[in-house]
Amino acid sequence: MEHLHELVSQNAVMVSTIILIVAYIFIAWEKISKVTIALLGGSLTLFLGLLATEKTHENLAQYFISFVDFNVIFLLVSMMIVVHIAAQSGMFTWLANEILKKTKGKPKMVLVALAVFTAVASAFLDNVTTVILVMPITFAACKLLDINPIPFLITEIFCSNIGGTATLIGDPPNIIIGSAAGLSFMDFVRELTLPVCFIMLVVVTLMVFIYRKDLKSSPEKMELVSKIDNSGTITDKKLAIRAGIVLGLVVLGFVTHDITHIPTFLVAMMGAAFLMIFEKPEKILVEVEWNTIFFFVGLFIIIGGFEHAGGIEIMANWLLEVTKGSQEATSMLILWASGILSGIIDNIPYTATMAPMIASIETIKGTDYVTPLWWSLALGACLGGNMTMIGAAANVIVTENAHKAGHKISFMYFLKYGIIVTMISLAISTVYVYLRYLK
Repeated sequence: MEHLHELVSQNAVMVSTIILIVAYIFIAWEKISKVTIALLGGSLTLFLGLLATEKTHENLAQYFISFVDFNVIFLLVSMMIVVHIAAQSGMFTWLANEILKKTKGKPKMVLVALAVFTAVASAFLDNVTTVILVMPITFAACKLLDINPIPFLITEIFCSNIGGTATLIGDPPNIIIGSAAGLSFMDFVRELTLPVCFIMLVVVTLMVFIYRKDLKSSPEKMELVSKIDNSGTITDKKLAIRAGIVLGLVVLGFVTHDITHIPTFLVAMMGAAFLMIFEKPEKILVEVEWNTIFFFVGLFIIIGGFEHAGGIEIMANWLLEVTKGSQEATSMLILWASGILSGIIDNIPYTATMAPMIASIETIKGTDYVTPLWWSLALGACLGGNMTMIGAAANVIVTENAHKAGHKISFMYFLKYGIIVTMISLAISTVYVYLRYLK
């Protein structure tokens, strides 16, 4: 075993690179669960001695637990708990139905309303939870209007990924970036709300135009939507009030981080802990997406091995060499590469690999140099998820549920609109990054 570890240590960069690339290939292949791949890769990284499995003074710098970002883990788990408990009350469905009633059942207004609701909700809830909440409402509204739900579902997918780009907690890549770069909730809001709102406006307008012939219904059917009975939607008023207050306080805690300096994950954890007082933990914890959590843990270990071997530093130096140190070229390369690659492979492992690379560039070039790089990564990784049907978890869930409901969305059909939306989003982001940080 000692000989094996010695051999691996002599070729650490090559071995850790192979583990990382093979893990990426199998994650993209999707024939084996990505959490299984991440844990296998993490186990192999530890078994081969790329990271130390025991904490001693001598190996403190390479102790594997130090590479697992628990800010990300605790924030994800806590927000999953808060959102799940809040959703049980029916409060989100009630809000969506109230918005629908305001549209008076006009199909174009219904599409716009559901799109905006999805985007805003995705900024504060995770994308998967948002689309799971909005899908039944969409199917019900389209059934009343007697129109095809596909235009609505595709628009909601796009808007869930666009809306999730705007905040620290909206999309897992942003949580990774925020933790690695030391960026607060309000940093994301200040820097990304403007481009996200503009991209939303353009994309929703485009979708209304593309599907204008499908967005028609009779006055009688429109009236049915405008008079949706929402009286029994909230199943537990006390829970709705309690969860609403806690969710509001959690968001307030995120917003005031720059003043209070209470870590984001701790704010979310306190909110989750309070709500759990009134619940049965065993019923709530089973609803946490543990697959996602352990996927992150395994991934952090794989990338930790790659980082400790020096692979991240090599990548950072290579990128600076290719762009000849130009801040503009580096930013644009990261933005467009992130956007295109995130449409093909899972944006979580991609971001988890890129974040330490940008942090490595920061040690070479300084904080001012990497500021546009962080925002380019956030915009590219989150918006690129709209390119293909497998670009983000929300895409897969919506298309699978649509198929079960008898409305098949093929890979090529989605790609036809996904490429257009992604290219427009990245083009707008390019202009924004250049004018905001590079001009």
